[in-house]
Amino acid sequence: MVLSANSDWNIANFRQGLVRALRTAGYEPVVIAPQDPAADDRMRDLGVERIAIEIDRSGMNPVADLRLLARYRSLLKRLRPAAHLGYTIKPNIYGSFAAASLGIPALPNVSGLGTAFIRGGPLQMIVTRLYRAGFRRAPVVFFQNEEDRQLFVDRRIVRPGQTRVLPGSGVDLQRFRPAPLAGGPPVFLFIGRLLRDKGVVEFVEAARSLRPEYPDARFQLLGAVDEGNRTAIRQSEIDSWVAEGVVERLGTTDDVRPFIAAATAIVLPSYREGLPRSLLEAAAMSRPLIAADVPGCRDVVVDGLNGYLCAVRDAGSLAAAMRRLTQLPPGQRLAMGEAGRQRVQERFSEALVVRAYLDVLAGLDAAQPES
Repeated sequence: MVLSANSDWNIANFRQGLVRALRTAGYEPVVIAPQDPAADDRMRDLGVERIAIEIDRSGMNPVADLRLLARYRSLLKRLRPAAHLGYTIKPNIYGSFAAASLGIPALPNVSGLGTAFIRGGPLQMIVTRLYRAGFRRAPVVFFQNEEDRQLFVDRRIVRPGQTRVLPGSGVDLQRFRPAPLAGGPPVFLFIGRLLRDKGVVEFVEAARSLRPEYPDARFQLLGAVDEGNRTAIRQSEIDSWVAEGVVERLGTTDDVRPFIAAATAIVLPSYREGLPRSLLEAAAMSRPLIAADVPGCRDVVVDGLNGYLCAVRDAGSLAAAMRRLTQLPPGQRLAMGEAGRQRVQERFSEALVVRAYLDVLAGLDAAQPES
């Protein structure tokens, strides 16, 4: 069984439960991805074979992409896996192409639409055509929210019968347990890659506008500067925000739990998401959420129940939601967090995601002719 993404960090951090379940079910997982040293320990713990592959995540060089397709085909031809499980755009498209050419079932997972769909234009047209061709013979295409699924159906990228909606990548409810709310001034935490499309600029502008009212409040950024992304924020700009005293930069981490536990609320003003892991993990730890009212985010956040939704690309609306949360009595914040934990338990547990994959794979196995 091959799992492929644009970084093996993605597999190590988001698919651990699935990898273990695949092995328990009798499959031998192999990870094909660019290798990230930050994933070494977790990949070693998982005990899977790692095969390095070079992927230019944001590049549109057709020669490089043809080389990637050839590399996928060569590896899959040698491995002959039961299926190819794809994550992120290029592994989904070119891994699915290669698998289909060899008669290997491809199960791509569209975990988000990315910059191409958010920004539109010629790039969106190119990516749409690539998706359509890559997914044509995939027996199942997984999505993480209904709106993304419907968009792909409406644009005839996939057929309705091909599609399944998953509850994200799932949350390990034993690992992410409720944590007591800390006292003191409010702490608003953004978790994610530092991209414009994630709403980082709006987060900073909202923090700047709230600073005079709440001088002791803390606004924190936890995540990497993703220089390979078209909407990456320059390090110099981040440094200027920190120097101004508007936000704190927490760097990166292999374990977000202590940071979530220390926060009053988790904030994600993203322009569009698949199903945001940061919000799910924070809700599992009983933290109120603030997010943009966009696909993916509104699947997790029910306005007024477990957090607040704000208008997308609107720093004023975001600041109003943060102010509203700050003014809540502690008991109401606690109730919001508890409602979030319950919602994750009912809808977004890792066990539900694993079961969906195993059911599809069992169906593929049953469809194989006996030798």
